[in-house]
Amino acid sequence: MSDPYENTPERTFAALPPASGRGFAQSWWGQAWLKALEDATLDLQQLKAGRRLARAGAVGAVSVRPGRITAVVQDRDRTAHRADVLLQELSEEQWDRFLGMAVERAGHIAALLDREMPPHLVEDAAAAGVELLPGLGDLEAECGCDAWDHCGHTAALCYQVARLLDQDPFVLLLLRGRGERELLDALQVRSLPPAVGTPAVRQETREGVDAAEAYAAGDILPPLPEAPAVPAEPGLPPSLDTEAAPAPGVDPAALRFLAAQAAREAHRMLVDALGAGHEERDVEADLTPAQDAVRLASGGPGASVAARLAQGSGRDRESLTLAVRAWEYGGVPGLDVLEAERVVRAETLARARAAMESAWEEGERPVLRAAGNRWTVVGGRNQLRLGPDGRWWPYRKERGRWTPAGPPFRDPATALALAAGQE
Repeated sequence: MSDPYENTPERTFAALPPASGRGFAQSWWGQAWLKALEDATLDLQQLKAGRRLARAGAVGAVSVRPGRITAVVQDRDRTAHRADVLLQELSEEQWDRFLGMAVERAGHIAALLDREMPPHLVEDAAAAGVELLPGLGDLEAECGCDAWDHCGHTAALCYQVARLLDQDPFVLLLLRGRGERELLDALQVRSLPPAVGTPAVRQETREGVDAAEAYAAGDILPPLPEAPAVPAEPGLPPSLDTEAAPAPGVDPAALRFLAAQAAREAHRMLVDALGAGHEERDVEADLTPAQDAVRLASGGPGASVAARLAQGSGRDRESLTLAVRAWEYGGVPGLDVLEAERVVRAETLARARAAMESAWEEGERPVLRAAGNRWTVVGGRNQLRLGPDGRWWPYRKERGRWTPAGPPFRDPATALALAAGQE
């Protein structure tokens, strides 16, 4: 009987040394991987057990192939368990859209070859209908210990894979179905110019129909054509480079930036509106002028435009930089946690303290001083901030100011490890 995995690309990574004293994910995509694990795990004790095993070097060699990662994980008593974590592969159609998007932007390929996965690559892929990073419930667990959900062994494997992803994002692409060599070969083929003499594709034309006639004969007319596909990226605003001088008070650079940002936001809203489940989500609240200034500043404006955004939002340049970082980690909720210090209600405080108690082993928990929704490590430069939804936001002190250090986590230990690991 033939082996079903005979022609399947696979990479095996040697066991990594213990990760004592450092966070498991330094890259933003590694953090997103851990967030998917955390969101899918119902038992925080299993996350804690997984971190402990991974830190101790209990995860053996990791095998990565399309749709599955595998490793043998040893308990404290040296009992070995095979742990598998599954992630759905991309379909051929999704790979086709991803390759088409990547070829159009050479910077995406260059970033991958540099072992980087910039946010705009993931955003452009999502706009093309391809989710590269796992989301809620995407990481499925199988373990020899017969746990029905993520256990300490599969959690340990996920923490170890986060370290591999930091080193090489092609690990994620292999897990999604394509190896590095196969992917680069496909990109090279698509980058070749069309052969000389290739006939142009004839565009089909459709004549219009009078509305009254269409209504009267609706049952005999051919079906309407399919709606056009969503563009892979926002359109380019019109050029403002003309011989005419701008009117008094008009800044062409600011206008160009606003036009580009408006196109980008319109494209995001269109993709979101056509996505699955859009009708079930709450309508987004309108941004305040100060929040909208931060959103615009996250688009990388020039110095003069950034200065105007800072002034218009009531911030200095350094405060705007902090606000942009908070926005990029969490949008409006991230900005709110940065700028608002609030009293925690008794019920919420009790849940927060329970989460603190279960996040660390006895004697390992750092000494934290609470003030409102902020827990600061005594004698340290790290801080946790509790959001209204119960998630913990990592912060660290840089140049005398508390600075966002990453996205929010349900587990306070994971959030604090991230803040500490980036010092």
